[in-house]
Amino acid sequence: MAAPNANTLLELIKGRRSIYALNKDLPITPARIQEIVSEALQHVPSSFNSQSNRVVVLFGAEHDKFWDITTETLKAIVPEDKFESTAARMAMFKGGAGSILFFEDQTVVEGMQAKFATYADRFPVWATQSTGMLQHTLWTALEAEGLGANLQHYNPLVDAKVAETWKLPETWKLNAQLVFGGRAGEAGEKTFGPLEEKLKVFGALEGGRWE
Repeated sequence: MAAPNANTLLELIKGRRSIYALNKDLPITPARIQEIVSEALQHVPSSFNSQSNRVVVLFGAEHDKFWDITTETLKAIVPEDKFESTAARMAMFKGGAGSILFFEDQTVVEGMQAKFATYADRFPVWATQSTGMLQHTLWTALEAEGLGANLQHYNPLVDAKVAETWKLPETWKLNAQLVFGGRAGEAGEKTFGPLEEKLKVFGALEGGRWE
């Protein structure tokens, strides 16, 4: 068996897609999902090793409860004549098996700001970068295990109710929600803009030597 290299990771990254058609039939156990989340949470990098990421995993009825909360929240603000499509979207997310809620602990962020005042304005940005890495890592890992997933952002609309329902610290700031479940459909076509418009390389290595 060939040793893993960068191509192993790149293939996993290329395989990660937004899967919206989900069901509650998981191809792996909830315990395995918890293991994946735990490993990623421990090892995804953060600035100054601040470890500001916080995660809540919701399975089954708890997952359904989150999307019921989101539906009720949106119902109060979306015009009635436009709510049907919103309700259908909420039902689609609720049809999954679980949700991973990503938070940034503001106690940690503010502590780093106080400790390293020179970079105070950067720590909120760096915390968001770290949670982005965690989101991508878990999304990719779950799809590698045969699940489907899609990333949503219904914060800050539901933040207060989420904190109240699951008795979370007020300092946990919700950033995103990863819905996961069994695959009940496939991803749509993905298109790419010209690479030359997105990438610039300087000082290229030629013939094994830096030029």
